[in-house]
Amino acid sequence: MRRIQPELTDELLKHFGDPSKVGASDPFPVETFRELVEHTAKLAFKNKDHLIFYRGQSRDYKNKAGSSSFYPSIYRGDYLPIRELTNRFDILEGASKALVDLFDSKKIEGYKELKRRKAVQWSVLQHYEVCHTPYLDFTHSLRVACSFATMDNAEDFAYVFVFGLPYLTNRITINSEHDLINIRLLSICPPTALRPYFQEGYLAGTDDITTSYDTKTELDFNNRLLAKFKIPNNKSFWGKGFDQIPIKSLYPDKDPIFELCQQIKYIADKELRTGDLGEFLKSWAELEEKLITLARKQTDRFLSVREANRMLLENGYLDKEQSLQIDRLRTFRNTLVHTPKKVTTGQILDFLYTLDEILKTVKK
Repeated sequence: MRRIQPELTDELLKHFGDPSKVGASDPFPVETFRELVEHTAKLAFKNKDHLIFYRGQSRDYKNKAGSSSFYPSIYRGDYLPIRELTNRFDILEGASKALVDLFDSKKIEGYKELKRRKAVQWSVLQHYEVCHTPYLDFTHSLRVACSFATMDNAEDFAYVFVFGLPYLTNRITINSEHDLINIRLLSICPPTALRPYFQEGYLAGTDDITTSYDTKTELDFNNRLLAKFKIPNNKSFWGKGFDQIPIKSLYPDKDPIFELCQQIKYIADKELRTGDLGEFLKSWAELEEKLITLARKQTDRFLSVREANRMLLENGYLDKEQSLQIDRLRTFRNTLVHTPKKVTTGQILDFLYTLDEILKTVKK
């Protein structure tokens, strides 16, 4: 996506300094919702070439360079091998097919368009948090963003981010100049999907980019960041005349599309677990063979992986950190095999990354 530089008010410019370094700066503190409304109104006026959108978060997530980062979930992770990215898109494809089949079988209003348009399928899967997608959630409502930022947040502060995106021309707007797709959920989701209506939800992503891209940073929505604010997580922030939107309004009960998507989420989670579990065990077997082969050059007796690890540490083939990592991997492998229900998909991905790094350093 094309990077933009915000036009800042004098007050915000004094705080952030360089407009191109907003993401790397501390967020601008505000005390009340009314104050935040005034700041964002001035931002919208100064940035007339862009339509203003918001995201509310409990934290200011940063990349290794220390700048705020906003990747769609399918691209998240400091280390994202092509194998993992391909696996995520395979799961997205499977979830999309399951969604189409369910909409078709139940003849849910709008199923014909959903069947034809991948962007509609991905939008439903993203908004109902079924699996990773190339889209990121935004809202046109500052009140919704603040409500999300403070919801289930035990910290003293929350964060609201302001973005500039191209103006909308259709329900699904594709801007080739900025390489962005912007989707108005109210217009493409069936009327029975309640969440988008209460959340005033939009989705945005990079158009026609999946597993192939020049640099990963072109997929980060910090390229469109105009400003970021820190708000107090307490009732005094809202003041008179404003209130936080209740969680039951943002996530309404008896949403039939949510119930349907939960069925697909179960399938997607299961497929992700199975694929990564097999990949981990395959890579572990490779590491196990390397360790035992190295250890047998020093002794004729049969060694377990644990014994081989200890011997290679004592003889200088491994350093202390490598040995500790291998021991953690061995413990995790045993948990994975004997009590797999205790293991989460996130743990598998984390240990798979560690395992890949160890394999690069251990040579036969």
